[in-house]
Amino acid sequence: MMYAPKPRSREICDIKLSDGVLYLYSEAGVHRIEPYAEDIARVSYAESEFSDSEKPGVILLSTQDARSKWVLNETDSEVLFGSGKLLISVDKKSGSYKYYDGSGELLLAERERDAKELDRFEAFKTAASKVETVKTADGEKKVVTGGDKISCGSFYHTRMHLYWQNKEALYGLGQHEEGFMNLRGKTVYVYHANRKIGVPMLVSSKGYGILIDTYSPMILNDNEYGSYIYTEADSQMDYYFMNGGTPDGAVACYRRLTGKAALLPKWAFGYWQSRERYESFDEIINTVKEFDRRNIGIDCIVQDWCSWPDGQWGQKSFNPVTYANPDEKLSELHSSGVKFMLSIWPNPCAGGPDYEEFKNAGLMLETDDYYNAFDEDARKLYWQQVYKNLYSHGVDAWWCDSSEPLTPEWNHVVRREPGRAYEEYIDTAKERFDCDKMNEYPFWHAKTLYDGMRQTTSSKRVVNLTRCAYTGQQRLSCVLWSGDISASWDTFRRQIAAGLNFCASGLPYWTTDIGGFFVKNSVNWYWKGDYDNTTSDPDYRELYVRWYQWATCLPVFRAHGTDCPREPWAFEDSADMSCYDALVKANHFRYMLLPYIYSTAAQAYFSDGSIIKPLGFEFSDDENVLDIKDQYMFGKSLMVCPITCRRGSDGYAERKVYLPKGGWYDMKSKKYYDGEQYISVKAAIDEMPIFVREGSIIPLAEFKTRTRPKDDIKLIVFGGKDAEFDLYEDAADGYGYENGEYGFSRIKWNDEKACLECDGDAELNFEVVSRGK
Repeated sequence: MMYAPKPRSREICDIKLSDGVLYLYSEAGVHRIEPYAEDIARVSYAESEFSDSEKPGVILLSTQDARSKWVLNETDSEVLFGSGKLLISVDKKSGSYKYYDGSGELLLAERERDAKELDRFEAFKTAASKVETVKTADGEKKVVTGGDKISCGSFYHTRMHLYWQNKEALYGLGQHEEGFMNLRGKTVYVYHANRKIGVPMLVSSKGYGILIDTYSPMILNDNEYGSYIYTEADSQMDYYFMNGGTPDGAVACYRRLTGKAALLPKWAFGYWQSRERYESFDEIINTVKEFDRRNIGIDCIVQDWCSWPDGQWGQKSFNPVTYANPDEKLSELHSSGVKFMLSIWPNPCAGGPDYEEFKNAGLMLETDDYYNAFDEDARKLYWQQVYKNLYSHGVDAWWCDSSEPLTPEWNHVVRREPGRAYEEYIDTAKERFDCDKMNEYPFWHAKTLYDGMRQTTSSKRVVNLTRCAYTGQQRLSCVLWSGDISASWDTFRRQIAAGLNFCASGLPYWTTDIGGFFVKNSVNWYWKGDYDNTTSDPDYRELYVRWYQWATCLPVFRAHGTDCPREPWAFEDSADMSCYDALVKANHFRYMLLPYIYSTAAQAYFSDGSIIKPLGFEFSDDENVLDIKDQYMFGKSLMVCPITCRRGSDGYAERKVYLPKGGWYDMKSKKYYDGEQYISVKAAIDEMPIFVREGSIIPLAEFKTRTRPKDDIKLIVFGGKDAEFDLYEDAADGYGYENGEYGFSRIKWNDEKACLECDGDAELNFEVVSRGK
């Protein structure tokens, strides 16, 4: 007969409250519950002693004020530790947790048996002796083919088993290209890839959030194998439980912990024109002139890669031939009111001036041509190079491409299975980084640009378009985009949920390559567009229009891609101008909506809100909305319903729309609908359905081809209920808003009296829409 070794007991045998922090001891391990606010607690679990290594994304919130507000109680069976907003119950026999809100309603429970597991292992890193350079569509990459293993110490795989509630939805954990909305029933791998952003923030429709304090890859699993959160490599189990009361409240808790979302300059909410790629300053300037000739709005034009000298990949200086006289050319561009964004990379090529400077200072990663962003001296040197050769010439904003910085999935012709791709990322990352820091690089790279520019000027806000993010990166003025996706209707549909879950993770600025980055089909798995004839294909033109319309209601409105031009006039057809006309109309709509958008972005900073969010955030008690992937809230008043299907033979696309509780107006027709019903909506090629909540005020600007600090505004009041709107204005750029240099004008509508009031001195130009009128 086999012998079954007994596990160490998890029964709580000792309880200590030290300086407001609770410690619970068992044979299996020690628990620590540390209050950070009345509604936030840090929970740690270790085998014996705690090892609190510094992590860059967290934590900005002091714990001292909160500790006195938490009270410890005991019963025969449980330990109770809580405040008026959050109560944690620990079962004395099993050590499992339950979390309750201030009214005593259960939020989340752990599995009773072995709820928290730690699996110790020895970690190793490769001292590379064999490294090869491979070329991919994502740039040149280093591949380690051999080397000695170096011990990095002991770590733990951690696993926390959880019982989710019936009709509970989960959101967040970054960006998932699979098109997941509600993460229940899914396996979600949280790591970085070209089209994947891992952020360890999970938000429940029950109003709580869990921020896993890890910088290693992790997995959320919810299937027949179990429901748990697993981390790859940590010195202990560590997470923050937040009872926000609502999903929005959970995001606000995350921001209180990890920092406010920096407000972008107003120009960043206008249109960004980009493609792969412009080849000279003259081409860029002439493109802007054509936008103006056609009366199409543009605020930023973007230079993709290869602006550097020939043969010097990633060098942070302009090509002296094609990008000569940068001061003069960028001054000319600025005189037209357009900003210039430049693609810069973290991997200068060997032999170039930037590389040699890093190498001589010992500031490169050992096994890659990437600078060591973990090192403060390396970050300072990177910014010095940027400042000397780029910023000093007038570059306004940065496109930090390839910021993961590892994308081993692009080394294959055939796409790998999700679990194998996750393992390959770990294997590749462990050759470069300590295993508990595998997801950390993007934060430090973003901090390089943010700190450098903030220390250089206070008159220009940082704008960093980057492909990867992690905990706390919202405070570094980053805009994330969804990577090098392919053009297809299916990809378009999946992008909507990808962006919503990313923003549900606490970072408000996200965008996409309108129309997909890759348009044509190739042998490689990632280059799988449906349109070899690109803009000559009527179906691609229609797809591009629908994608463009959707992007007008994203935090950032940006076109980009390869295989064909992306200027609106590239979609002209002399026999059918409908697609081009639809693009111009959508562009004008974005600029007219800017007062609403900029005010919503201000609330993301001042009130820790979101710009776009799943319907499950706003209507969490309605199970019909919890997994809706193709509708969402844009600000507090607009429900956007993108058209993700082709037109029918009658020239109209048709889709189903769910109207949640309350009254709704079709923004275009002004027709009123009762909520809690499904309706069918038809849309011509120049229309995208948007519904306005009853009791809303929408400020609209007169169309101009550039953003302006102050707009001429008309208010549209969608009556039936009282309404209010806080109209935000500031200098449109610079950091005066951090020091009180801004204004909110509160506009109120009294529906019973049919009266509109404003606490500012603005003259009100408004229109009222009521039921049946």
